[in-house]
Amino acid sequence: MSDAAPLLDQLLEALRCLPGVGDKSALDAAMQRIGNCTRCRSFSEASLCALCASDRRDPQLLCVVESPADLAAVEQATGYRGLYFVLLGRLSPLDGLGPAELGLDLLQRRLAEGEVQELIVATNPTVEGEATAHYLAQLARVAGVRATRLAHGVPLGGELEYIDRGTLAHAFGGRQSLG
Repeated sequence: MSDAAPLLDQLLEALRCLPGVGDKSALDAAMQRIGNCTRCRSFSEASLCALCASDRRDPQLLCVVESPADLAAVEQATGYRGLYFVLLGRLSPLDGLGPAELGLDLLQRRLAEGEVQELIVATNPTVEGEATAHYLAQLARVAGVRATRLAHGVPLGGELEYIDRGTLAHAFGGRQSLG
């Protein structure tokens, strides 16, 4: 296998241990059966993923993440019970990723339906992630939906002397009242 796709190599190696599964058959099956949820754009074998199809999730809360891996991280680390929208990227004009490529027309229609009351922006704290967050906040404002952003800054258990300058400056700028 090539050095260009080490994660793909690892996936194929893991699948090889299954009886009757070779490189080509595993990839062919995945490519044919896995698509995107029509509601949230996460990976799914059905038109609606299990989270979107569940009646146990709060449809008034919508968390926007950059990738299915980010969705999984939120699910594993928090008690969040709302729904998701997966961008499958972030705004990056230099890479040819604009609003259309991120499915923001679909998100805009979803916000206009009136069910979502809070849009939780969980994009990464990168330049592109911040630009995407700003764009998402504008979409929410136009739809009359409250937009919130995940807090960024000093990690729990972190010591200030070991925090990088950018993270510390961002945390300092976003400080909140204790009272």
